[in-house]
Amino acid sequence: METDLLKKVRKIEIRTKALSHQIFAGEYHSAFKGRGMAFSEVREYQYGDDVRNMDWNVTARLRAPYIKVFEEEREMTVMLLVDVSGSRFFGTRGEMKKDLIAEIAAVLSFSASANNDKVGALFFSSKVEKFIPPKKGRSHLLRIIRELVEFEPEEKGTDISVALQYLTNAIKRRCTAFLLSDFMDTDAAGRPHYEDAVKIAVNRHDISAINVYDPMERAIPDIGLVKVRDGETGAATWVDTSSASLRKSFADWNRASCEHTRQLMHRYKIDSVTISTQQDYVKELITFFKSRA
Repeated sequence: METDLLKKVRKIEIRTKALSHQIFAGEYHSAFKGRGMAFSEVREYQYGDDVRNMDWNVTARLRAPYIKVFEEEREMTVMLLVDVSGSRFFGTRGEMKKDLIAEIAAVLSFSASANNDKVGALFFSSKVEKFIPPKKGRSHLLRIIRELVEFEPEEKGTDISVALQYLTNAIKRRCTAFLLSDFMDTDAAGRPHYEDAVKIAVNRHDISAINVYDPMERAIPDIGLVKVRDGETGAATWVDTSSASLRKSFADWNRASCEHTRQLMHRYKIDSVTISTQQDYVKELITFFKSRA
């Protein structure tokens, strides 16, 4: 069992590390380079300088106007907020959502490492399941990948709010956070439950959303009477997929849910990308990075 796990971790490392260095490193740097400003030095005031940067203590002491000079912070902290709820165990074309999420998270980790950033992870279901503080180094990244592959949550539900609240409280300095989820955390009308948490978190951190889904979750095919089980509640029921009205209701609800989520991301200026288990995530991520640059 341990050997199989190590093989999976190694396989993900080889593939994603190569992608990070060959494809993503430059795009990632352009899209997520340090956007904060760090104090560098003070110098004498020059015509045209922003008076809001005046250093009044130095000015008073030297009896001449001095300003603070800032430079862009290049080293960042990157946090991966990974949904480990029961719904990730779904996939209709050979790859489950959890496998795609793990690989994307690994790509982001190695891309961040190539940019000399610290990387941390937070796994959540209906509660925060595990928090890995941000650090640098290959062994640390491999630990994150290993956890992505083998982690077994205690609960199966989804609560994005608890993840965002924990991020806000645990990481004091502004960071870049990637929220990887299928975003199945809505009410009966498809409205997200986590808007209040988003509202607070975006004022503290630079958050990007990566929405992973399987096409079968968006539209039910006509395959007759089938037994379906909710991956998060465990509830099972028989569904007559030959019913046109049922298929339409399901599709309408999904469209409404996707639209509500899209509107929330737009409202709070959260960059987002939606990736299917049947898509080439490499192309989608590159497009996403370029849209931020």
